[in-house]
Amino acid sequence: MSKRSRRRPLPAPVAGVSIESLAHDGRGVAHLDGKAVFIDGALPGEIVSFEYTTSRRKFDEGRVTAVQTASADRVEPRCAHFGVCGGCSLQHLDPAAQIQAKQQTLLDNLRHIGKVAPESVLPPMTGPAWGYRTKARLGVKDVVKKGRVLVGFREKRSPYVADLSRCEVLHPAVGDRLGELSALVEQLEARARIPQIEVAVAGETSALVFRHLDPLTPHDRDVLRQYAIDQGVHVYLQPGGPDTVQVLWPEKSVLSYTLASESVVIEFQPTDFTQVNTAINEQMVARVLEMMSLGESDTLLDLFCGLGNFTLPLARHAGKVTAVEGDAGLVSRARDNAALNGLDNTVFHVANLAETNTDAGWAGSGYNKVLLDPPRSGAAEVMPLLGNIHPQRIVYVSCHPGSLARDAGTLVNELGYRLRSAGVMDMFPHTAHVESIALFEAV
Repeated sequence: MSKRSRRRPLPAPVAGVSIESLAHDGRGVAHLDGKAVFIDGALPGEIVSFEYTTSRRKFDEGRVTAVQTASADRVEPRCAHFGVCGGCSLQHLDPAAQIQAKQQTLLDNLRHIGKVAPESVLPPMTGPAWGYRTKARLGVKDVVKKGRVLVGFREKRSPYVADLSRCEVLHPAVGDRLGELSALVEQLEARARIPQIEVAVAGETSALVFRHLDPLTPHDRDVLRQYAIDQGVHVYLQPGGPDTVQVLWPEKSVLSYTLASESVVIEFQPTDFTQVNTAINEQMVARVLEMMSLGESDTLLDLFCGLGNFTLPLARHAGKVTAVEGDAGLVSRARDNAALNGLDNTVFHVANLAETNTDAGWAGSGYNKVLLDPPRSGAAEVMPLLGNIHPQRIVYVSCHPGSLARDAGTLVNELGYRLRSAGVMDMFPHTAHVESIALFEAV
């Protein structure tokens, strides 16, 4: 029996379905015959018609075919590719309602997963809703049947590159150039062997990193170099892993961003992790500083420090900052950034924070404040360390509400902290990503 023949048959389309809530991925949720259905394009409070796309044992999936009663928060998507491109999931929801939904997602996760609630809910951080994204990895595909190269994000729930003419959420320096980049790759002899272009916009400078699976011919290098010269963009090549990235043009490329309120300049490589939304990042750093309430007597531990996005502004106010990160390259550049900014009260260490580090030399007592900025998986492995140090104040910056909620439960219910405040940041407008920040204080 083939795999296709074993698939569960799809039920018939349904009309007049009431949408109860918004799922964590931006789909509307309904229940039919006691079974949850996740429906693309539906919003809470709406009555819709939909067709099934997948039927599973525990839940079904579908897509809206018509809206009978629309939500007051429904708006017309700005992007012509919305619904096909997987880069955005909420363009049909008013931005103010988007951030409220994200705030509710955070509070629901804290309550259900962590069994905690903040003493106060912070006002959401918001910024530009369009053209905000300064970092991205764009898929590239030479589609023989279409006779051209596609450059853009993947299709929704699909491995295929979406056929895009432009992107409304990417910084215009790149978002307006998708057709131009497609035409550029079409000129290359290696057009079928370029799977990705990584984008980094730093102020007035735009950098493009071309991943190539085979060595580029002199012709291809000349084409990319001439494009860089003509358009004033920095072009890098990546024949292998991240450590193989090399600049093609100009001869020397320096990317940086500035945290103006703290007079901090941070230099980075185009494939380094940096926050994608510079306006929100500036607000986020300011809020961390406010929450930390630092003085010269404070000794701070910054875990998951990266390039020093928080480390260096914090060091402007603290007596000493010890910063730890698992990526040796990022730590090296963080040290360089500290020197660039004339900060001599910072110490950096390389350590895998997905492991227990309670015996590490830097992990001793003496820290009265801690900053956590972990990846999506959260900071569960550093909880024993925090139990040993027991700092007076912990600020937690999170890119996943579920892992924050889990760790908040540990901090409050096991380590004796109060969750003083929490709130969300709209780092990724029009997507379902929930970025948040929380303040914990020792009882």
